[in-house]
Amino acid sequence: MGRRSFFFKDYVAHLILIVCAFALAGVVFCYQMSSYALHAKQTELRTTVQSLAEQSKLLEGTDSDVIRQIYVLSIARVAKEDELTVLITDADGNIEMGAKPDGTTYTLPGYHISNEVVAEMHKNGSYASVGSLGVLSESSFYTVGTCVKDDNGDADLMIFVSTQDPNSAGVVRHSTQTLVLILLVTLAVMLVISFIISQHVTRPLKTIAAAAKEFAGGNFDVRVPEDNRCYEIDELAVSFNNMARDLDQLEELTRGFISNVSHEFKTPMTTIGGFVDGMIDGTIPEEQRDKYLRIIAEETRRLSRMVNRMLDAAKIQSGELLLSPAPFDFSAMTSQIILSFEQKIEKKKLEVECELDDRLIVMGDRDHLYRAVYNLVDNAVKFIDEGGRLTLRAHPEGDFCAFSISNTGTGISAEDLPHVFDRFYKADRSRSMDKTGAGLGLYIVKNIINLHGGEISVRSDGGETEYEFTLPLAKI
Repeated sequence: MGRRSFFFKDYVAHLILIVCAFALAGVVFCYQMSSYALHAKQTELRTTVQSLAEQSKLLEGTDSDVIRQIYVLSIARVAKEDELTVLITDADGNIEMGAKPDGTTYTLPGYHISNEVVAEMHKNGSYASVGSLGVLSESSFYTVGTCVKDDNGDADLMIFVSTQDPNSAGVVRHSTQTLVLILLVTLAVMLVISFIISQHVTRPLKTIAAAAKEFAGGNFDVRVPEDNRCYEIDELAVSFNNMARDLDQLEELTRGFISNVSHEFKTPMTTIGGFVDGMIDGTIPEEQRDKYLRIIAEETRRLSRMVNRMLDAAKIQSGELLLSPAPFDFSAMTSQIILSFEQKIEKKKLEVECELDDRLIVMGDRDHLYRAVYNLVDNAVKFIDEGGRLTLRAHPEGDFCAFSISNTGTGISAEDLPHVFDRFYKADRSRSMDKTGAGLGLYIVKNIINLHGGEISVRSDGGETEYEFTLPLAKI
């Protein structure tokens, strides 16, 4: 079966539920009406058959044909007035006489009612059922009987009355027809209401589907209403809009990243290519080749760092950045990193303050944490003003090692502060001062720290910027 819209499925579901509910209500109503009519008619017939039974006692102890004739006429009159079929049998169920609804009487020699009915009459003294007793006309519907007993308590004869009761059947039929009409009208109204409700429910989903198609076409500016008076759909709309904003931002950042990377790759590659061509064609003298080879080496290393950062970012994004944790001295590693920046520190005449507790043994991947701390130090040295102060602290706090690095300078604006750890994000100040970065360093730092079970934060106020993170200490 082909695919169907959510509106179609929702509407059909409502339709099925409504039809089933109405059908069940109709069946219950008809059953109740039929049961009521049957009970009412059987009660009426019991009164009649008891009256006939009382009259039959007049025949006891008499052989008068006149009394017997009067009894027969009485039975015929009752049958005609009430439109009944009357049967009188002996104690064994042999039919002695009967009366039709038109008042005529008759005899049925050789006919008898079923043994099951006789047995019930002897046992209970009465009978009530729906049917023809096997001898009554097919039009017979309601049937009751009573057993007339003699003075010794033995069955003397049995009297049965039966009728279709067109009045009762008409009531049921009329009630059923009225019910069907009401159900049909109500069903039509409910179908219209269900249609309107289904449209109202599915309209936000259609809006979201249309927005998704816009997304597929590259339009990330589209948004959907978030107030649809339905919690689940509102939650879906909010998630959709959040995704739209993230994708829009990511698209913008990606475009900026591609532009920056293209520019940053182009500069060193142009430099390397130009110097290599100069050495090949002899433009660069032999005695200056070492100078230009060192420049080529530095540009190559810069390209390598950029590529490695992009690879790390890709591994983090895909969840493929694996850790190999082991105990190591965090303070010793940090001191080693500071020494690697000695030339840059001296060039900018920085004041360095290190407060590193001895033998801070942490549990983590040394290579990845080295890269994280290196990126933080590199970032601080890059943006610190000449003659500024660089401060590093590391000390234990419970089961964790707390590390902080701060630097003086202009700081980070309140607008840029929440985004410093975002992928590809570069603040305006960073764009003017950082000519080699691609906005991945702090993103990588944050994810490395998080993978180690730590947390990193940043503050910037009063011309000072501080990064702080925690790492679990090794259990030794």
